[in-house]
Amino acid sequence: MGDAFSKILEGLEQSLLMAYEVWWALVLGFAISGIVQAWVPRERIETTLSGNGPKPVAWATGLGAASSSCSYAAIAIAKSLFQKGASATTALAFQFASTNLVWELGLVLWVLIGWQFALAEYVGGVILIVLMAALLRLFVSPRLEEQARRHAQEAQEGHVHEHGADGEAANGPSWRQRLLSVSAWTEVAHNFLSDWKMLWKEISIGFLLAGFIGLLGNDFFNVLFVTDAPPVVRTIENVLVGPLIAILSFVCSVGNVPLAAVLWSGGISFAGVIAFIFADLIVLTIVAVYVKYYGWPFALRISALMFVTMVIAALIVDLIFGLAGLIPETRPTRNDIFGSVQLDYKLALTLLGLAIFSVLFWLPRRDDPRTSATCPAHAAASPAEAASSSARRGS
Repeated sequence: MGDAFSKILEGLEQSLLMAYEVWWALVLGFAISGIVQAWVPRERIETTLSGNGPKPVAWATGLGAASSSCSYAAIAIAKSLFQKGASATTALAFQFASTNLVWELGLVLWVLIGWQFALAEYVGGVILIVLMAALLRLFVSPRLEEQARRHAQEAQEGHVHEHGADGEAANGPSWRQRLLSVSAWTEVAHNFLSDWKMLWKEISIGFLLAGFIGLLGNDFFNVLFVTDAPPVVRTIENVLVGPLIAILSFVCSVGNVPLAAVLWSGGISFAGVIAFIFADLIVLTIVAVYVKYYGWPFALRISALMFVTMVIAALIVDLIFGLAGLIPETRPTRNDIFGSVQLDYKLALTLLGLAIFSVLFWLPRRDDPRTSATCPAHAAASPAEAASSSARRGS
């Protein structure tokens, strides 16, 4: 009984440490999502990201690379863009860029596993986006894409879109005026809290899964991978199993790097680790979020599309790095894998995230007649009521 209790405490500790690692990214990502929903005009989104060609995809990639590295935050922002008129191609390009091309992810990979993995992540991220854009229509028809957009707009509960939804933002306040406006930030706060309300259960479950599966050790993961077969067979099996392991064990894109280090230290192939890292957008809790946002048909099809592109991209990266002699031979020790709370930049970022969360949590609850009247309605609205309200606003 004592050993079991000790393991439970250890699993909870690892879950909290992983939450500590990505807390600031979650807060920042949801804050950006709230700003996009409240302030960005629909027409501007449609003009910049509504197409499927190289230019809108490149814009979406750049926006993603400059955004949060957390998968949950990435899909929240992508949903906001998609609601505003961005195409499925650019929304997914944003998600791939946000979880594969951000600097903090590359830095963590470099420190824990080596610079080769950081480079592979960036090269693979670009390959993922190109493959996704090329294969999207094999999985998602234009009709299904529009059905998913309507579902996302109708399912949005308690969100404020006064400036962006009806095309009025072109003559509305400037960005500078909004930055200095308490009312404008209150709109952002409503959206911020609504995203948290929608996703907190999925995020919490994800952290718990990651923390406790991390207790299983190398042997559990290694038995799932072929290690003594011919190189081609081993590589193909590893890139197929890698995403499946990620689906059951991972929280956010930065959060799965320690587990990727466990796999690499245990002898898994380079391609298998890369495929595992790529699979941050198709874990079960995130697929459940896709269903909430877009409905079952679209959620399952984009998940299948992502799985296919992740496997192919991992194989391509493995081939390129193998030919270039860039696949590393050294592997990390267990002491390199798990983090801790220390007086460093991560603590500063966590405190900053806590400050942002506190302000955005407080704004809708301050003593303001406008927000006092609207916030309870937002909190109590059912999806059907939200959809009806959205229809009345003409969204």
